[in-house]
Amino acid sequence: MITTRTAVIQVENITKVYRMGNIEVPVLKGVSLAIRQGEMVAIMGPSGSGKSTLMNILGCLDRPTSGVYRLDGMEVNRLSDDQLAEIRNRKIGFVFQSFNLLPRTTAVANVELPLLYSGSKDKRKRALEAMARVGLAHRAHHHTNEISGGEQQRVAIARSLINNPSIIIADEPTGNLDTRTSEEIMAIFDELNRKEGITIVLVTHETDIARHARRIIHLRDGLIQREEGLGR
Repeated sequence: MITTRTAVIQVENITKVYRMGNIEVPVLKGVSLAIRQGEMVAIMGPSGSGKSTLMNILGCLDRPTSGVYRLDGMEVNRLSDDQLAEIRNRKIGFVFQSFNLLPRTTAVANVELPLLYSGSKDKRKRALEAMARVGLAHRAHHHTNEISGGEQQRVAIARSLINNPSIIIADEPTGNLDTRTSEEIMAIFDELNRKEGITIVLVTHETDIARHARRIIHLRDGLIQREEGLGR
């Protein structure tokens, strides 16, 4: 059971403006939110609402134009690119809609990828352990083009777990999957959140997927329109 309720993610009045020549395009227009340790939060919104931009900022893949982002109490705005890369590698796991796996490569080799530059001597052991956590140890040596879409997403989740992150950010993780397979994937996220205490930020446009979360944040036109607590 999660007893610590401190905010692991806190953003205050962040904006993001993209510049295209002389034209400024505001995407986030002053977003403030806090996500507590051990929460599963869904971010929803129509196309163009800013949810992918917010996800990139929360995942330290991009920086806000203004405002403050604190991750585990650290001001992300003040960190160097190398420090951000270290945080991404150590604290955050990413799962994407398109799986982002290397084709014609074994599942376990894909899971090992984040460890390639770490000098770790137990890459294979850790990768197999991560695959076991998502129920896919028996498919470890199959090539990714030999397994189903649902199994490919399990491989991607295992890869996100390889460094034991405290946060997983999942961008439309069921967008390429059928309904039954989507529920199987969400059951994995549920278990990682409830049993292992991993904080999960889920970006989705599917209401039934968002309802696995404890809280839904609705974005529209670069602002939080409303928050919906699900009482979980």
